[in-house]
Amino acid sequence: MFLSVIPEGNLLLNSNLRYHTAMPVREYHFWVYILASRSRNLYIGITNNLLRRTADHRGIIPGTHTGRYAIHRLVYFEYFQYIRSAIAREKVLKHWTREQKIALIERANPTWEDLFPILQERHRLGGGEADSLRE
Repeated sequence: MFLSVIPEGNLLLNSNLRYHTAMPVREYHFWVYILASRSRNLYIGITNNLLRRTADHRGIIPGTHTGRYAIHRLVYFEYFQYIRSAIAREKVLKHWTREQKIALIERANPTWEDLFPILQERHRLGGGEADSLRE
């Protein structure tokens, strides 16, 4: 006999059930992002909620790297469906030289425009978060 929990919280007893198939399919969203200060100090991070995490950084929390150097301008981001891919990309970017990071940002965002207000507006209009700068 096999006991499984279905999403509504009810128990299902079924001796013929081999695999739990009652779980809903969930989409996952992850972003690797780069924040910059006006003097171009950089911070690279990863999140599953780009708007919330960027807003957290903009709150300027004392004692943090982003708070200490006023790093709160979202200048670059990439979307990933799988966390392992996002973590791998974050590690690659963190090992790049400063010049490589700047070149990446300037290819996608030559004026270093703060992308946070654009994402906020898109979210407000019901478009969700962007998948990348190319969207």
